[in-house]
Amino acid sequence: MSGGSIAASYRCDGDQGSYFVKLGQAQGAELFIAEAEGATALADTGTIKVPRVIAVGAHDSYSYLVLQWVEFGHATHATHARLGTQLAELHRNGADRHGWHRANFIGATPQMNESTSAWPEFYRRCRLLPQLALARARGFGALATRGESVAGRLEDLLGHRPRPALLHGDLWGGNWAADQAGQPVVFDPAVHFGDRETDLAMTRLFGGFEAEFYAAYSDAWPLPAGWQDRVAVYQLYHVLNHLNLFGGGYAAQASALLEQVERSI
Repeated sequence: MSGGSIAASYRCDGDQGSYFVKLGQAQGAELFIAEAEGATALADTGTIKVPRVIAVGAHDSYSYLVLQWVEFGHATHATHARLGTQLAELHRNGADRHGWHRANFIGATPQMNESTSAWPEFYRRCRLLPQLALARARGFGALATRGESVAGRLEDLLGHRPRPALLHGDLWGGNWAADQAGQPVVFDPAVHFGDRETDLAMTRLFGGFEAEFYAAYSDAWPLPAGWQDRVAVYQLYHVLNHLNLFGGGYAAQASALLEQVERSI
């Protein structure tokens, strides 16, 4: 199968049906295990369709993740609306603290998920600072210095005290599709508990979500006042990750987001 920058992927047809199979190096098994745990957690809420996990592990020099095969169809306006409603329902699954029971990955980058009661502290320590440290190590020192200054002043900007919500964590347009019945399907999660606005901010970063999606989400669970001011700081995490994974082509976008955040704090 085409697509994906981390693992080779295949469709496997057998006597009991078809499966979607990801293959990687054996030392990368933790990435697949974390993905499988996250996908199962999303599926267990019964709110949104997620390909069922069949098997995950390592064998010889390979790691593998085997998922239920889902035949994709065409996403209609109604599909986008269903996705918005179902995402709001997913987010109503909450917790007492931000984080997750284990570290996982955002793309190929390790993602910290230490249990934290205060959202600004979680977002600073487990999201922005690790990405900024990677950016500095990759030669983007000036950008990292600006980002570290912003990270130290998050309390006012992120002082809205969000209830920890169960998040997809990497919800961009390439990580969802419609099945043949027109139902939305999400995959490749980076699951944790956090501010639900982060999932929405990610959807606005690279496109792939129609107005019906946002309208349906808002009808199901409106966002709190001031959410527009927090979009840039939440998108910054993902753009920094793209900078660290794929190179300097994302430096200008990261700088522009930093400028927006600097004006807000």
